[in-house]
Amino acid sequence: MGTYYLTVFSQSGEKLLDTQFDASTHAEAKEIGKEKLDKEGYAEHTHRCVSSNAKLVLFHR
Repeated sequence: MGTYYLTVFSQSGEKLLDTQFDASTHAEAKEIGKEKLDKEGYAEHTHRCVSSNAKLVLFHR
């Protein structure tokens, strides 16, 4: 199990969401990240999800 970090930014670069969660695989982390974005209403904002070793698993600009 690994720790993943999900960050959402406004167009001006301000952090709108900065959270972490655990997942077993990168694929699971991607799905959890998408669910969190949908739940919070940030799916269309600039966002990224990275693993604790800096592997990018989800990105939208």
